[in-house]
Parts: sequence; structure tokens; C-alpha cells
Amino acid sequence: MKIVRSFAAVALLATLAVTASAQQRPAGAPTTPPQTAVALPDSKIAMIYSEEFLDPKNGIAKYTSLANTLNREFQPRRTELEGLQTRINTLTKEINDTQSVADPNAIRTKRDQLEALSTEFKRKGEDAEAAYAKRRQDIFMPLQQDIAKALEAFAKARGITVIVDASQVPLVYAAETINVTKAFIAEFNSKNPVTAQVTTP
Repeated sequence: MKIVRSFAAVALLATLAVTASAQQRPAGAPTTPPQTAVALPDSKIAMIYSEEFLDPKNGIAKYTSLANTLNREFQPRRTELEGLQTRINTLTKEINDTQSVADPNAIRTKRDQLEALSTEFKRKGEDAEAAYAKRRQDIFMPLQQDIAKALEAFAKARGITVIVDASQVPLVYAAETINVTKAFIAEFNSKNPVTAQVTTP
């Protein structure tokens, strides 16, 4: 599995630093007085895989519900763009298949139509992409905030002082026993059932 840092490497660097310091101290120089022992805080580390929140079957149910809502809202635009793409493909094939035998004026007209369709497709595609990104942020931001608060409450209730998102941080090893992803998803789903639909703007 995975660990956040190589503690052995850190310990080795600390040992080398202490050894180098001792070698550079002049003979007869007074030694540094011993430091008073400092109490280290108790800590308990847990790990999650946030990418599992998006799993349609075993993830956070509200993610799937919101994603379905978002896709339904933009289905008309997607259908329109697919229709434009089909017309572009058909017209392109007609031009390529007949340009050597058809009337040059007819070919010129079709090329003008193709250019207009391509321009329309590009403009509507860019508009749809921008609108989708904005709507996605509007829909998912409240859920992300709810998850952050729920993670904090989940950790405090179990005495966890640090939660590492293994989907974001590269790990070398971590015991499976500290993976709380499934437990958190189950608790979040039970406390946040999918009931109301998102209002379409």
C-alpha cells in the first residue's frame, strides 16, 4: 500500500546532520546544554481515496445524482452539436465525391455552406463548453463544501488528527487499516440521502 514519507530517509539525514555538527565542533568548546524534553502531540493518521467518491455504484450518491442532472440539462445542446457534426460530415463527403464532375458553382455553394456550418459548430461548441463548466461548478461546489465539513466531523469523532487524500498525494506505503474511504462514504450517504433535485436555472 502506501506511506506519506520515507521516515528512514528523514532519520538518516538527521543522523548525518548531527554527526557533521559534532565533527566541526572545536576541541574544548563548551557543549550545548541539553534541551528540556518537549511533549509530542498525539496524532492519528487516516487515508482516503477521494476518486472513489465518484464511483456510480459505491461512491457518494449525491455525486451521481448531480452528474445525472447536469447531463440531462445539457443533453439538448449535445444533441444539437451532434446534428451539426453529422451535417458537416455529410456535406464534406458530398463535396469530395462530386467535385470532379459537378458544376463548379454548385461545389462553391456547398463549400460556403460547409464553412458556415463549421463556424456555427465551433461557436456553439465553445459556448456549450463554457456554460457546462460554469454550471458544473455551481452544482458541485455546495456538495464539495458539505463533504469537507463532513470529513472534519468524521475525523474529530474518531480522534483522527490528519487525513491524507491518496488520490492527490503520491504515497509509497500505507497500511490498509488506515483507509477510511468506504466508512466515510457510507456515513455521508446515510446522513445525506438523495432527495431533492437540483433546480434548473
